[in-house]
Amino acid sequence: MRVITGSARGRKLKTPQGTDVRPTTDSVKEAIFNIIQFDVEGRRVLDLFAGTGQMGIEALSRGAGECVFVDSSRQSLNIVKENLKLCNLQGTVISGDAVSYLSRGEKFDLVFMDPPYDSDLYEKCLEALHQFDILSDGGIIICESRQDRTIPDTFLNDYSMKQYRYGKIKITVLRKLEQE
Repeated sequence: MRVITGSARGRKLKTPQGTDVRPTTDSVKEAIFNIIQFDVEGRRVLDLFAGTGQMGIEALSRGAGECVFVDSSRQSLNIVKENLKLCNLQGTVISGDAVSYLSRGEKFDLVFMDPPYDSDLYEKCLEALHQFDILSDGGIIICESRQDRTIPDTFLNDYSMKQYRYGKIKITVLRKLEQE
């Protein structure tokens, strides 16, 4: 696992041992950043279920203005801190439950969301993202999931949606429509 481009290009990132963390593959990460390449620079980013922090670190490497990394695992948060240091980047690392963090209502321009596949956190976080309105107008949510996950109908009125399939992985890109 490495940083693809930007100020930390080519840096190898540390990963935890075991199977508790499922890092996004380099090919899927590259595809995601090709989709949002013009929507990263200067933006405020949230890396929810940060794991190794690779999505937020990639965004920072590409010029994001700020990134908040949230995870409930102490081991993951330590790896995020190590990876930020390794890449000479700075971010805010927060220990906590993703849904509780979203209830703070802070605004973000770009949210990466990759919850554990076999949990109900996908739906709970999408509901919280919508309920607490944390996305700025024109902001983007990138959801990684299994193929069978669906986006709640409540999103279809306020967001444009595109979906991409990479093997068994589905990437859903939700872009918040500008309010008139």
